[in-house]
Amino acid sequence: MRTTESFCRFTIATAMLLVAGGLQAADKKMPTDAELIASAMSAAPTGIAKHATIVVPGADGTMRTLRKGTNDFTCMPDNPATPGPDPMCADKNAWAWLGAYMAHKPPPPGVGLAYMLEGGVDASNTDPFATKPATGQHWIRTGPHLMIFGADAAFYDLYPKDTTPDTAVPYVMWPGTPYQHLMTPVH
Repeated sequence: MRTTESFCRFTIATAMLLVAGGLQAADKKMPTDAELIASAMSAAPTGIAKHATIVVPGADGTMRTLRKGTNDFTCMPDNPATPGPDPMCADKNAWAWLGAYMAHKPPPPGVGLAYMLEGGVDASNTDPFATKPATGQHWIRTGPHLMIFGADAAFYDLYPKDTTPDTAVPYVMWPGTPYQHLMTPVH
């Protein structure tokens, strides 16, 4: 989502809408569509990003398409409401998984892949819907990584599931929940 940690982590559409309202209220310049596209494209390898659909949440909560793509990836720009960069680019299955997560619905079947090559920041490695770290905890920062969604539970059992993960190695985010997924650093 410096993992999906902020992007794929809390209700992105809601957070971006709140930020957009805050930026407008503070008379700060909203990013141009070109800036939003550049941010979104930074999430994935160039060969994927240059052909991906680019979307951003609109004022009404629906996704606004900034650019129609020709592959099965959809990318979103950084969410300025989070404390770190977090643009994300997801394949068709991962995008469906993320949509279910944002709607608090069960994830659909099928394995998906998403990139966050700018990294991300998450409020919790155990609570999928945390919007800030619990008292005494801190934001979990993950560097450039990719995520695997929708694998069998036995797949995730092969990786650490720590409350405070070592983000330098693959680990499971939100273990034991319907939204568990593998975070894999890209060095």
